[in-house]
Amino acid sequence: MSRPPLPPFTRDTAIEKIRLAEDGWNSRDPAKVALAYTEDSRWRNRTEFVTGRSALQALLQRKWTRELDYRLVKELWAFDSHRIAVRFAYEFHDDAGQWFRAHGNENWEFDDNGLMRRRLASINEHPIEHSERLFHWPLGRRPDAHPGLSELGL
Repeated sequence: MSRPPLPPFTRDTAIEKIRLAEDGWNSRDPAKVALAYTEDSRWRNRTEFVTGRSALQALLQRKWTRELDYRLVKELWAFDSHRIAVRFAYEFHDDAGQWFRAHGNENWEFDDNGLMRRRLASINEHPIEHSERLFHWPLGRRPDAHPGLSELGL
Protein backbone atom coordinates (compact mmCIF):
# COMPACT_ATOMS: atom_id res chain seq x y z
CA MET A 1 0.00 0.00 0.00
CA SER A 2 1.25 3.47 -0.89
CA ARG A 3 0.21 6.85 0.62
CA PRO A 4 1.51 9.73 -1.53
CA PRO A 5 3.19 12.05 -1.30
CA LEU A 6 6.18 9.78 -0.81
CA PRO A 7 9.58 10.50 0.70
CA PRO A 8 12.01 12.03 0.16
CA PHE A 9 10.00 15.11 1.04
CA THR A 10 10.34 18.60 -0.36
CA ARG A 11 8.84 21.59 1.39
CA ASP A 12 5.76 21.39 -0.85
CA THR A 13 5.25 17.64 -0.42
CA ALA A 14 5.76 17.91 3.36
CA ILE A 15 3.06 20.60 3.51
CA GLU A 16 0.78 18.43 1.37
CA LYS A 17 1.39 15.41 3.64
CA ILE A 18 0.54 17.50 6.70
CA ARG A 19 -2.70 18.78 5.16
CA LEU A 20 -3.75 15.26 4.21
CA ALA A 21 -3.09 14.12 7.79
CA GLU A 22 -5.07 17.09 9.16
CA ASP A 23 -7.97 16.28 6.84
CA GLY A 24 -7.95 12.66 7.98
CA TRP A 25 -7.93 13.57 11.66
CA ASN A 26 -10.71 16.12 11.14
CA SER A 27 -12.84 13.30 9.71
CA ARG A 28 -12.72 11.70 13.19
CA ASP A 29 -12.84 8.29 11.51
CA PRO A 30 -10.42 6.01 13.42
CA ALA A 31 -10.43 3.28 10.76
CA LYS A 32 -9.65 5.75 7.96
CA VAL A 33 -6.93 7.53 9.95
CA ALA A 34 -5.24 4.26 10.98
CA LEU A 35 -4.66 3.37 7.30
CA ALA A 36 -2.04 6.14 7.06
CA TYR A 37 0.24 4.19 9.43
CA THR A 38 2.30 1.04 8.98
CA GLU A 39 0.98 -2.21 10.44
CA ASP A 40 3.69 -2.02 13.12
CA SER A 41 3.62 1.76 13.59
CA ARG A 42 4.77 2.99 17.00
CA TRP A 43 3.18 5.94 18.79
CA ARG A 44 3.84 7.99 21.83
CA ASN A 45 0.72 10.00 22.54
CA ARG A 46 0.63 11.75 25.91
CA THR A 47 0.94 8.90 28.42
CA GLU A 48 0.06 6.14 25.96
CA PHE A 49 2.61 4.09 24.05
CA VAL A 50 0.98 1.95 21.38
CA THR A 51 2.15 -0.25 18.53
CA GLY A 52 0.21 -1.31 15.47
CA ARG A 53 -2.79 -0.13 13.49
CA SER A 54 -5.42 -1.86 15.61
CA ALA A 55 -4.03 -0.25 18.79
CA LEU A 56 -3.94 3.14 17.03
CA GLN A 57 -7.51 2.72 15.90
CA ALA A 58 -8.62 1.87 19.45
CA LEU A 59 -6.76 4.91 20.84
CA LEU A 60 -8.44 7.19 18.30
CA GLN A 61 -11.86 5.70 19.02
CA ARG A 62 -11.41 6.48 22.74
CA LYS A 63 -10.06 9.94 21.93
CA TRP A 64 -12.99 11.03 19.76
CA THR A 65 -15.51 9.56 22.18
CA ARG A 66 -14.19 11.98 24.85
CA GLU A 67 -13.14 14.93 22.65
CA LEU A 68 -16.39 16.15 21.12
CA ASP A 69 -16.71 18.57 18.17
CA TYR A 70 -12.97 18.12 17.55
CA ARG A 71 -11.32 20.53 15.08
CA LEU A 72 -7.60 20.45 14.28
CA VAL A 73 -5.05 22.64 12.49
CA LYS A 74 -1.53 21.38 11.70
CA GLU A 75 1.47 23.34 10.42
CA LEU A 76 4.93 22.45 9.13
CA TRP A 77 7.81 23.06 11.52
CA ALA A 78 10.65 21.23 9.76
CA PHE A 79 11.32 18.28 7.44
CA ASP A 80 14.02 16.12 5.90
CA SER A 81 14.05 13.09 3.64
CA HIS A 82 11.71 10.75 5.58
CA ARG A 83 10.75 12.89 8.58
CA ILE A 84 8.38 15.79 9.23
CA ALA A 85 8.05 17.88 12.38
CA VAL A 86 4.61 19.39 12.90
CA ARG A 87 3.05 21.79 15.35
CA PHE A 88 -0.67 21.70 15.89
CA ALA A 89 -3.62 22.99 17.86
CA TYR A 90 -7.08 21.55 18.25
CA GLU A 91 -10.26 22.47 20.06
CA PHE A 92 -12.91 20.22 21.55
CA HIS A 93 -15.38 20.06 24.40
CA ASP A 94 -16.10 17.35 26.92
CA ASP A 95 -19.50 15.85 27.69
CA ALA A 96 -20.07 18.54 30.34
CA GLY A 97 -19.70 21.28 27.70
CA GLN A 98 -16.26 22.57 28.81
CA TRP A 99 -14.17 23.68 25.83
CA PHE A 100 -10.42 23.02 25.60
CA ARG A 101 -7.59 23.98 23.30
CA ALA A 102 -4.68 21.57 22.95
CA HIS A 103 -1.29 22.58 21.59
CA GLY A 104 1.43 20.21 20.59
CA ASN A 105 4.30 19.03 18.49
CA GLU A 106 4.64 15.81 16.54
CA ASN A 107 7.66 14.14 15.02
CA TRP A 108 6.77 11.82 12.15
CA GLU A 109 8.89 9.21 10.40
CA PHE A 110 7.72 7.55 7.17
CA ASP A 111 8.60 4.41 5.28
CA ASP A 112 9.35 4.51 1.53
CA ASN A 113 5.65 3.95 0.75
CA GLY A 114 4.61 7.13 2.58
CA LEU A 115 3.11 5.30 5.57
CA MET A 116 3.95 6.71 8.97
CA ARG A 117 5.96 4.22 10.99
CA ARG A 118 6.64 6.39 14.00
CA ARG A 119 4.76 9.25 15.68
CA LEU A 120 6.00 11.03 18.76
CA ALA A 121 3.55 13.58 20.15
CA SER A 122 3.81 16.05 23.01
CA ILE A 123 0.49 17.66 23.87
CA ASN A 124 -0.73 20.19 26.43
CA GLU A 125 -4.28 21.36 26.80
CA HIS A 126 -6.08 24.02 28.77
CA PRO A 127 -9.72 24.97 29.29
CA ILE A 128 -11.06 27.86 27.25
CA GLU A 129 -14.33 29.75 27.25
CA HIS A 130 -16.69 29.18 24.35
CA SER A 131 -16.04 32.80 23.35
CA GLU A 132 -12.28 32.07 23.05
CA ARG A 133 -12.73 29.42 20.37
CA LEU A 134 -10.90 30.06 17.10
CA PHE A 135 -11.94 27.02 15.05
CA HIS A 136 -15.54 27.53 13.92
CA TRP A 137 -15.85 25.70 10.60
CA PRO A 138 -18.47 22.95 10.23
CA LEU A 139 -17.23 19.55 11.39
CA GLY A 140 -14.94 17.90 8.86
CA ARG A 141 -12.20 19.32 6.64
CA ARG A 142 -10.90 22.78 7.52
CA PRO A 143 -11.84 25.17 4.70
CA ASP A 144 -8.89 26.31 2.59
CA ALA A 145 -9.63 29.96 3.43
CA HIS A 146 -9.56 29.36 7.20
CA PRO A 147 -6.42 30.85 8.80
CA GLY A 148 -3.62 28.55 9.89
CA LEU A 149 -1.83 28.56 13.24
CA SER A 150 0.60 31.35 12.42
CA GLU A 151 -2.16 33.59 11.06
CA LEU A 152 -4.16 32.99 14.25
CA GLY A 153 -1.18 33.85 16.46
CA LEU A 154 -1.02 30.34 17.95
